[in-house]
Amino acid sequence: MFDKYFSQRRYENAHFNFTNLFMWRNIYSIKWAEEHDCLVIKAAYDGQQYMLQPFGPDEAIAPVLEAMSSFFARENLPFVIRGVEKFMVDLIEAWRPGQFNFTGDRDNFDYVYHSKDLIELKGRKYHSKKNHINSFLRSYRNYQYEPLTPEWVPHCIETQLEWCRKKGCDDDPTLQGENNAIIEVFTHWPELNLQGGLITIGGKVEGFTFGEQLNTNMAVIHVEKANPDIRGVYPVINQKFCEHAWQQLEYINREEDMGLEGLRKAKESYYPAKMIEKYIVAFK
Repeated sequence: MFDKYFSQRRYENAHFNFTNLFMWRNIYSIKWAEEHDCLVIKAAYDGQQYMLQPFGPDEAIAPVLEAMSSFFARENLPFVIRGVEKFMVDLIEAWRPGQFNFTGDRDNFDYVYHSKDLIELKGRKYHSKKNHINSFLRSYRNYQYEPLTPEWVPHCIETQLEWCRKKGCDDDPTLQGENNAIIEVFTHWPELNLQGGLITIGGKVEGFTFGEQLNTNMAVIHVEKANPDIRGVYPVINQKFCEHAWQQLEYINREEDMGLEGLRKAKESYYPAKMIEKYIVAFK
């Protein structure tokens, strides 16, 4: 049902797919309904309730926005829509001209790269990435890249739990929530129809990643985790996964940086081809 709505038009927001909503549904209190031939999704985080943009044909957007507005009013909640793509900004403005503030949510802009760049790492700007990869290849000549097939799932869960112990997930609600979301995906791996890859060293899984095709020429990487004590394993699994799973697509969406300085620096270091802008919509 979700895929029906997400395939009706081109979406580039990394969150607009069933997997993302499913794995984060508990953390964000995801609720959904069908209204006026549209999919409507409500969420809540950090004490604020909001909705995502409606998913449906252009002619249904105005009536479904009216229904969403009525819901907010009935529940005595402020009208807030988050993660809004630029084309939807224009449709919302056309619905009630001059009544909304549209605020760019920079911390949640998605980083999109040319897949060819992530695979080939050509040029001086990727020199440090290649150094890390070469160091890894020298140190771990017995490494293997494997597709993430069902028999590897228990081993990836072990790797995730070990990562959590090293990072102190028990003392960090955000990391614990992410851990639960990842385990949820692995628990339902066959049903979700995702693509994944992993790195083994001496037969032990030291890193894994998974994602899916988002639209006709773009993949989205949902998760990438690896042993933080192994230099170079992150750029290796990034490169190998893109090469083996996504080289036929033009773009790779590696999601947002959430305003975290270290994550922003890491994502910028791969030189994105473009950013997917997202907006917060609220009445003036």
